[in-house]
Amino acid sequence: MGTDIKGVAIIGTGFSGLAMAIRLKKAGLEDFVILEQSNDVGGTWRDNTYPGAACDVPSHVYSFSFEPNPHWTSKFSPQKEILRYLQHCAEKYGLRPFIRFGSRVQEARYDSESGLWTLSIEGREPLICRQFVLASGGLSRPSYPKIPGIDTFKGALFHSARWNHSFPLDKSRVGVIGTGASSIQIVPAIAPQVGKLSLFQRTPAWIMPKPERRYTNFEKILFERFALARYLARKILYWQFELKAIGLLKPILMRIPEKDAKAFIDREIESPELRAKLTPSYTMGCKRVLLSNEFYKALNRENVEVVGEGIERITERGIVTRDGREHILDAIICATGFQVTEHSAPFPIHGSEGRELSKQWSEGAEGYLGVSITGFPNLFTIVGPNSGLGHNSIVFMIEAQVNYILKAIQFTKQKNVKSIEVKPEVQDRYNKDLSKRFTNTVWSVGKCDSWYKTASGKNTTIFPGFSFELRMKTRRFHAFAYKVEFEGVSAKSRLQEKMLRVG
Repeated sequence: MGTDIKGVAIIGTGFSGLAMAIRLKKAGLEDFVILEQSNDVGGTWRDNTYPGAACDVPSHVYSFSFEPNPHWTSKFSPQKEILRYLQHCAEKYGLRPFIRFGSRVQEARYDSESGLWTLSIEGREPLICRQFVLASGGLSRPSYPKIPGIDTFKGALFHSARWNHSFPLDKSRVGVIGTGASSIQIVPAIAPQVGKLSLFQRTPAWIMPKPERRYTNFEKILFERFALARYLARKILYWQFELKAIGLLKPILMRIPEKDAKAFIDREIESPELRAKLTPSYTMGCKRVLLSNEFYKALNRENVEVVGEGIERITERGIVTRDGREHILDAIICATGFQVTEHSAPFPIHGSEGRELSKQWSEGAEGYLGVSITGFPNLFTIVGPNSGLGHNSIVFMIEAQVNYILKAIQFTKQKNVKSIEVKPEVQDRYNKDLSKRFTNTVWSVGKCDSWYKTASGKNTTIFPGFSFELRMKTRRFHAFAYKVEFEGVSAKSRLQEKMLRVG
């Protein structure tokens, strides 16, 4: 079996993986490979093809700053447009020759003596690399509900991120589990088709009107011909959303939008009983605030029922709720999100001294800047622990982290570095600071359980601050925060200290 060696291996071809590859290529560092388990680029936007799939962040900020798109058809882009945008980026920046499709990584193992990672790939030769960038994202692994009897159902059962397009919706009895971001798009899209739709709600979501509209031909021409117009559109949208973080950090301010959201329910929902069922009891922002103009309208339909009694079990015929009622169904759609708070690795990752990443994160994921993890030299994550946002575009965070990783890789090449690993005390101090910052924020005092938190209540997902703060923290590579081992030089030598000071 041959040996395949690369400088950098990137896992995934969503926003994160493509951004990392583009920055490496622009910097002249072309000794990299992108491993993609599927047969095309796109990540989340390739996999989520459910009816009504769209983004709830405006198009002009949900795109790369270095690759603005003047051709968005509307303020909030549908799934197919975002996928085409990512495919365009892969083509324009010549990334396809660097991508190995159908490459499912089964294991990654670090060798301390050589400072190299070995990636085992299903059906292929192993890949050896110096740096290993995990860009598979938090929305890549569907989370199925742990409900007794789920394996006994005789009808069609599938996750929203693995939509079964062969299932005939027309006149079918369909159950949708969950009322999160995907559910509020699916329900309005399929309600007119199905015979009966039962929406199983555990906790209602705060929903606001979506300020959606199509761009006029004049606006498209303006965006295409004038870079300043694109720049201003992006800046205005960024700050409109960024200022919403103030309410998340000072929950008392959320009372104002809560009143607007309740008024929205009163306007849209006809039944007083249904209004009560759909009104949250927790502080807005504790869970992700959702946007929709069609969801409440769909719930008014005669063939739609909101079931809030809680699910007891699943049978061969359907779902039994805690009131003893059995809901007979032809299909169950699990709109139950992704494995985010678990932050378990997408495959076994073994670092130095035999550490296994999922075990290290068993009580809650921790890292440094959402990028580095102590015990795992030469490994970088994009949108790692505590780098998610509840108020703005994740693409902004992705670009900030990619910039930092690029500088780290450049540092290792310029200084002839064998390995870099964030110091345990640095990571510990960083996470203690995060924990303090969560105090008195909406995520801590909002009285809700959300996918932002682990079962123990630790928030491992959200960055508790403004997005520009992380951008500032990642502008330069922090060599002082890392244990640096040089090729052929003792880690404690004077030469190392001198080179770190220069770095």
